[in-house]
Amino acid sequence: MSNIIAIVGRPNVGKSTLFNRLTESSNAIVKEISGVTRDRLYGRGEWNGYQFSVIDTGGYANGTEDVFEAEIRKQVLIAIEEANVIVFMVDVTTGIVDLDETVAQLLRKSKKKIFIVANKVDSNSRLGLSSEFYQFGLGDVYDMSATNGTGTGDLLDDIVKHFDPDDDSVREKDDLPRIAIVGKPNVGKSSLVNALTGEVRNIVTDISGTTRDAINTRYKAFGFDFMLVDTAGIRKKAKVTEDLEYYSVLRSVNAIEESDVCIFMIDAEEGIQKQDLHIFYIIEKNSKGVVVLVNKWDLVEKETNTMMAYEEKIREQLAPFNDVPIIFTSTITKQRLHKAVESAMQVYENRTKKIPTSVINDEMLAIINATPPPSIKGKYIRIKYVQQLPTYGPSFAFFCNLPQYIPDSYKRFLENRLREKFDFCGVPVRIYFRKK
Repeated sequence: MSNIIAIVGRPNVGKSTLFNRLTESSNAIVKEISGVTRDRLYGRGEWNGYQFSVIDTGGYANGTEDVFEAEIRKQVLIAIEEANVIVFMVDVTTGIVDLDETVAQLLRKSKKKIFIVANKVDSNSRLGLSSEFYQFGLGDVYDMSATNGTGTGDLLDDIVKHFDPDDDSVREKDDLPRIAIVGKPNVGKSSLVNALTGEVRNIVTDISGTTRDAINTRYKAFGFDFMLVDTAGIRKKAKVTEDLEYYSVLRSVNAIEESDVCIFMIDAEEGIQKQDLHIFYIIEKNSKGVVVLVNKWDLVEKETNTMMAYEEKIREQLAPFNDVPIIFTSTITKQRLHKAVESAMQVYENRTKKIPTSVINDEMLAIINATPPPSIKGKYIRIKYVQQLPTYGPSFAFFCNLPQYIPDSYKRFLENRLREKFDFCGVPVRIYFRKK
């Protein structure tokens, strides 16, 4: 399983603020209003070398307190099943209220590790107010101010003790490549699985979100052997209004994290929209391989250069990571479906390839000598050695005298040269600069 933190609790206790702090972002909208909807529910964080995901589970329910309680109950139950660690947030300024007790009752039945976070300890006068939360009987209570970050480090130090240090190394026993089919609802994901397998494995309707869970299908044909995962459509959080759809979103994120390559499907008639880019961000952030599949191409009116212009527009929207295979297909006519499988497996090979250190240094040091990093404040940067790191997904360490002065533009230059020399099409490449 991936390392997943789920933040649970009643509305307006600071879950979104903590989400933003753990993911080092400002993606969740934060207001002093209960139940504010947010575009994002997923983020990625790192602490002391541990990679993890953060799921913000609350805040979008609206209505009476009874409705709040029903929605919170659904979300907490989902978090209990899906997450490794649960952060239960409460508010020291209000103390224990009925909804807090509702959440606590559900968490008492869980076997997951639970951390109680007493938020809004913004001054010394509030120290000690959190002691009443020990009566939940769920473990230690952590004083915190999510707004200014006080207490976050202590919390994360203890949370990561319950993580696998390399969550991406946990693989299926058969160790088959895992190809996840992802995209918004109703772009044809289940139709693609049915077309590839030749069987009606998944229900296909014109209703968005028919697939509620991730469905695994072993594909063994034409010399290929891998696990095909059809995920439920990922929607904006504002549109996730029932527990099954919320469950689908969480499962889809989990499937992306545990896959090797994602076949990222978009609707040819709609093009790439904001939510498509959000899904692509999740794939790229997790260093997964990706093949872009433009489905329903048979419904698009075409001229001489329609495909070329469409592909160019996609690459502009996906920049800077746009070195990806783009395939135009139709699950109805089965046009280019075999090519999609071939591309996915080629991307898998690109993601897992290991370049000998001597070869990397021969190629890259010659390029660096011909085009050295720019000098900064009269200081000259000398890159002396390059090494591929032992990670899932290609990542490289460049050892130099002044790593802090390497500009982002030169980092992109090196990434592009690596792609040209060693073919990492469809795979995010990570570059690190270390002191030599």
